Amino acid sequence: ARESWSLREGDLPKVRTRPEQKVLLLEKIRGSEILYGIAPCSMALSQSRRELFRLFLKQSSGPPRFVMNEFVLQAMARGIPVHHLSRREMNALCQGQVHQGVCLEASALRFKSLEEDERGDLGDEESPNRQVIWLVLEHIQDPMNLGALLRSAYFLGVDRVITSHRNSCPLTPTVSKASSGAVEVFDVYSTDDLQGFLKAKSEEGWEVVGTVSKPEDVENVPVINCMDFRWDKPIIVVIGSEGEGISLETQLLCHRMLAIPPGRALHPGIESLNVSVASGILLHSICSQRVRRS
Repeated sequence: ARESWSLREGDLPKVRTRPEQKVLLLEKIRGSEILYGIAPCSMALSQSRRELFRLFLKQSSGPPRFVMNEFVLQAMARGIPVHHLSRREMNALCQGQVHQGVCLEASALRFKSLEEDERGDLGDEESPNRQVIWLVLEHIQDPMNLGALLRSAYFLGVDRVITSHRNSCPLTPTVSKASSGAVEVFDVYSTDDLQGFLKAKSEEGWEVVGTVSKPEDVENVPVINCMDFRWDKPIIVVIGSEGEGISLETQLLCHRMLAIPPGRALHPGIESLNVSVASGILLHSICSQRVRRS
């Protein structure tokens, strides 16, 4: 099934008035989306996780850049049609996002179901000698934050990322761009029952640690400086939403809460970090304790 995309003059940046209105009509594969940016498109092309339909490259008056030649070769090797569009058409195609001259029409990327894959391909993750770190994201709704979180988790060596299914951002092209393509190579899971999942892992011997920006807001759960945290068992690190943090129900399932100490007395209104920045600091502090193995 196909749909029509109509990119009309009104959708394009108004640089100057032209005597004729140019209309670009594209037939869109139903359910497809437009990835944009060099890293997401390159990663998607190199993997087999999406169905790929068309590659769009920005027209250039000069000699083609090496990276664009590489895109053409990758697309040809996989039998993907390549189309060359003007800058204005490319801008309209990805709704003004920073595309770096590359867009890719592909099927949407979905979360993997934790319930269906809980005992799936874990390799040696649950070996008693394996230091395992899972990251749980509760109600992260901003696609830029989600992408940045996934990029940090992938870079720092988090073994698995799980999100709450409800009230969470899907894996959109903006998430892929913000993750610098990490989401194209790193599985992300979701669950309909986050509290049930945390209870089950706790009963299996995992330690569940939450995160908090204001320690004084936490009751009935110990709060420690993240730099003082030490671990010797599989752990789950829970990150809460941008505005509210971890829900009370989830907070009460945590064994400990971690806080990042500020470096100065803070002015009211500037008392916390962006969720993706705070998560990067916390994950680095935790992951750096891993025993390096060759």
